[in-house]
Amino acid sequence: MATMEFTEWIRGRTDEQLRALVSARPELITPVPAHLEGLASRAGSPSAIARVLDRLDRFTLAVVETLAVRTEPMTRSGLAGLLGRALTGAEPEPALSVALDRLRDLALVYGPDDGLDLAPGVRKALDDPAGLGPPAAEVFRHHPPEQLDEMADEIAPGTPGTGRERLAAALAEPGRLIAEVSDEARAALDQLAWGPPTGRVPNARREVRLGSARSPIEQLLARGLLAATGEESVALPREVGLHLRQGRVHRDLLPVPPALEGATRDPRLADATAAGQAFAFVRAVEELCERWSVEPPGVLRTGGLGVRDMKRTATELDLPDWAAALVVEVAHAAGLVAAGGGVDGEWLPTNGYDLWRVRATADRWVALARAWLHMDRVPGLVGERDERDRPLNALHTDLRRSSMPAVRAATLGVLASAPGLAPTRDSVLDRLAWERPRRRGPLREQLTEFALREAEQLGFTGLGVLSGHARALLAGDDAAAALAPLLPEPVDHVLLQADLTAVAPGPLTSGLNRWMTLAADVESKGTATVYRFSDGSIRRALDAGQGGDELLSMLERHSATPVPQALSYLVTDVARRHGRIRVGTASAYVRCDDPALLDQITADRRSAALRLRRLAPTVIASRTPRATLVDSLRAMGYAPVAESIDGDVIISQLDSRRVEALPAARVVSSANGLDPEVATAAVRALRAGDAAHLARREPVEAPGGSVPRGPATATISALQDAIRQGVRVWIGYLDSQGNATSRILEPARMEGGYLTAYDETRAAVHRFALHRITGVAGLS
Repeated sequence: MATMEFTEWIRGRTDEQLRALVSARPELITPVPAHLEGLASRAGSPSAIARVLDRLDRFTLAVVETLAVRTEPMTRSGLAGLLGRALTGAEPEPALSVALDRLRDLALVYGPDDGLDLAPGVRKALDDPAGLGPPAAEVFRHHPPEQLDEMADEIAPGTPGTGRERLAAALAEPGRLIAEVSDEARAALDQLAWGPPTGRVPNARREVRLGSARSPIEQLLARGLLAATGEESVALPREVGLHLRQGRVHRDLLPVPPALEGATRDPRLADATAAGQAFAFVRAVEELCERWSVEPPGVLRTGGLGVRDMKRTATELDLPDWAAALVVEVAHAAGLVAAGGGVDGEWLPTNGYDLWRVRATADRWVALARAWLHMDRVPGLVGERDERDRPLNALHTDLRRSSMPAVRAATLGVLASAPGLAPTRDSVLDRLAWERPRRRGPLREQLTEFALREAEQLGFTGLGVLSGHARALLAGDDAAAALAPLLPEPVDHVLLQADLTAVAPGPLTSGLNRWMTLAADVESKGTATVYRFSDGSIRRALDAGQGGDELLSMLERHSATPVPQALSYLVTDVARRHGRIRVGTASAYVRCDDPALLDQITADRRSAALRLRRLAPTVIASRTPRATLVDSLRAMGYAPVAESIDGDVIISQLDSRRVEALPAARVVSSANGLDPEVATAAVRALRAGDAAHLARREPVEAPGGSVPRGPATATISALQDAIRQGVRVWIGYLDSQGNATSRILEPARMEGGYLTAYDETRAAVHRFALHRITGVAGLS
């Protein structure tokens, strides 16, 4: 009966109320039910109820639990009275009105104020509501009837009914039975009163009588104040628990969220600090991709990034291990890094990186920030161990946690509620525990701590305060416009010094930064970055195709000071020696126009392992592979270059190695729920299907004559107009055999190449492939 009443209540909701329902609970229309009766049935399924209960705050959930402990509908005033007993120095209104409106919108509570009841299935989905055990009639249902009769004869002699009914009636007013037990037994009851209502005792199913009860537990079992639910488990009946609570369902209930505690910060200083963090994170991602262009780490056979490669990356980026893991994971989530070459391949920048790096810094940050918000991976777990005691590696599939995007959104939502305040960790956890009480636990707290730490590293927060550009991003506004004025202005010059170092007085432009990273090694970072030139760094630039004169010209053009003589000599000397020795493929050979230099190489004891053989005054052959031979000669202090089979110098381009970017994960719903157009179309389809379900209309005849035909664009446009106006149309449709048929439809929605509509010629809701619709005509 309750199910039918609930279905009729759903049917009586307005279209706006139904849109609010399916927007807040999009799982109810995946796929769209055929009619409203199907929607009501799906809304009462255990999985759908559990999912929506997880979204309720503490007070709203308390309203549901209070209704759940009563088997009959309640009045609004009775509900307010029960809730008021749990509130300390506060009234249930207006929080109760807000909670009831929300619960009705979610279809968890239905009925008028004088008969409020829970939707079908909600009571079953709640395990121990408010920490209360099951009712006596349910908790004793597995006991043998003869045992229940004997217990009822002792505690409720002379009452009519079955043993279970008599026992339930006696426990409805358990005060007399509780007064009979010892102080130790009463203390055991008090421990279970406020939950959890279960405990463990040995041999719980033992048969105990009032006269033979010796221990406190036996006193409770003999009187039915505890019920055995297993061989070693007992439960406190709900009626006994409510009596011990003196009729209260909850205690210490807050109708509003707990206040956040923390330090107050200057918003402008917080925004500036967050902008600096955002800039540093963007540069860290850029540096990661540039380094992996040259020396890409390998992909583990089990997937992910090796521990040694992760350590090396953290050292190169000059970041703690957890921050480097965050950079790697966000770059991967943003589609800037991917695995190439199969399982045993390498982690390489994608072709999307080349498009990302030429964008403005603010736009680049927005792309990274959105990737972090929506990714289901948890970088903070990198370095920890799984249940099999195996290390969790970066970029491994074991880092996925489906709840992580919701945790980030909830955590940032808490920060957004307190402008200018840097809330403490404990106050944020307390607020989240109130907002999502069913999602508490050690893992939830750990994920929240990760979200707070990562938000600071990415530049969402500054000094613990949510920044203005982060607020704009969460609200769907132009975050790049809010961030751009706060970013440091890039400089296009460095200060060259006599000790072969260069000081960048600020963040360099992207092009100059890449060139400096190529021609020099980063010695220290901070407000000013210090670069050091060396033989190896100059040779690295020459290997990439730069010439000695070109290097000196670049230094002169971007230096605010004259090029020091020592640096000029270094570039000239390395360029003079660079490429005199050529290494090709024999397995490998060494070619040089200066026979004396080859004499020097063959006489060097360190070349014995290379197995060199002199073929001519200017040529040496080796059985060593070319790449190994080049590296070995460089280690001996020479400056060889590799050459192709045609004798041309092979130039190593740092950004030449790329891999195809993976398709971005599709976000099926907006931050505020289901897309409004999808919700509107779903409600229209439900209404049409429900009208057909109730009317049980007979099929109608299609109009005579030739079926409608027309261009595809005109057909699509006409169907869209019919959906918006809610009118019927006449279409031509090709069946699976290619035969033309005539249909009269009430279009509901159109997506994914299909039209969902009520087919009056078949008296049913169907989906039609758009490419099979030959044309559309109106009906008078």
